[in-house]
Amino acid sequence: MYQRWSHISFIHWRYSPALVQSMLPPGLTVEEFDGSAWVGLTPFLMEDVRVPGVPALPWLSRFPETNVRTYVRDPQGRGGLWFLSLDAGRLLPVLGARAGYRLPYYWSDMSVRAEDGRRAYRCRRRRPGPTGARCDAGVELGAPLADAERDELTDFLTERYRLFTVIGGRPAHAEVEHRPWPLHRARLTHLDQDLLQAAGLTAPDGDPILHASPGVRVRVGMWSRLRTPHDRP
Repeated sequence: MYQRWSHISFIHWRYSPALVQSMLPPGLTVEEFDGSAWVGLTPFLMEDVRVPGVPALPWLSRFPETNVRTYVRDPQGRGGLWFLSLDAGRLLPVLGARAGYRLPYYWSDMSVRAEDGRRAYRCRRRRPGPTGARCDAGVELGAPLADAERDELTDFLTERYRLFTVIGGRPAHAEVEHRPWPLHRARLTHLDQDLLQAAGLTAPDGDPILHASPGVRVRVGMWSRLRTPHDRP
């Protein structure tokens, strides 16, 4: 799949590694930074979604999305994303992603507004349940983040190039290709959400760490089954 992830905000909190590990399938291990697991709430606008050789369709190829994600490693030690939930504003892409990518997508009433360095995100889950799970967030962009200002935690939370899922009871992964995120400093102006709780987490504690980006073009590859220690050579 080809797509563009636009007007994205990365909102992250620390979590107990034991709690996050309890939510992962066999074969994946929570990846820690500074002694914590990290969970991200990432609202953005999905654009130009298409398969190779097919042009993007105006209505189907553009919709808001909000993900709840964490960071894991596979048995080979490779890092990547594990999605606890993905809310999207178009029903057909939700059905396609559930069937083709085996990801926990939900159909939601959503909007993204981006103007004058401010972003407003809205999400109300329709189905499957829990119906009414929500996220209203306001983010104000600051100055661009220079390369010299990017620390290890920034890259840990944003630069991820592999997705994990479970297909037929077995873990699988897909490669993600895009240029490094052009990041901005960001400030949260308001947040009213229970998507993290709906995913099975406790309510986040403390102030989040924020980053924002105008976006990148992305290529997501096909799934490949992960080898586990129990597989025969």
